[in-house]
Amino acid sequence: MAIAEVGSVVLDCPDPRALAEFYAQVLDGTIVDEGEWVDLKVPGGPTLAFQAAPGHVPPRWPSAEHSQQFHLDLTVEDLDAAEKAVLELGARPLETDDRERTFRVYADPAGHPFCLCAC
Repeated sequence: MAIAEVGSVVLDCPDPRALAEFYAQVLDGTIVDEGEWVDLKVPGGPTLAFQAAPGHVPPRWPSAEHSQQFHLDLTVEDLDAAEKAVLELGARPLETDDRERTFRVYADPAGHPFCLCAC
């Protein structure tokens, strides 16, 4: 028996609404805006939440001194098509040169690393 269930995954960021909009388009989620805290209801997955963090400093990829602390793995059917879409939405490539790998690393508009992973 589990002690708990995942209620949400929370990302600190400078602009919760803007980051929720980015992930809403990537994950086809529904935004529930509460000002300093914005929830994104994701079909078939846990809620992503975005919390205002004044002075937010994004992690660096890869860097032991500025640890990422966590990242999202997002499963996709077509890496090339998904890459094009997230770049158009404002993602920034971090580690995408090795086209033979089954994943590619990006930063969202607030600087959090995430991976697109082939299913």
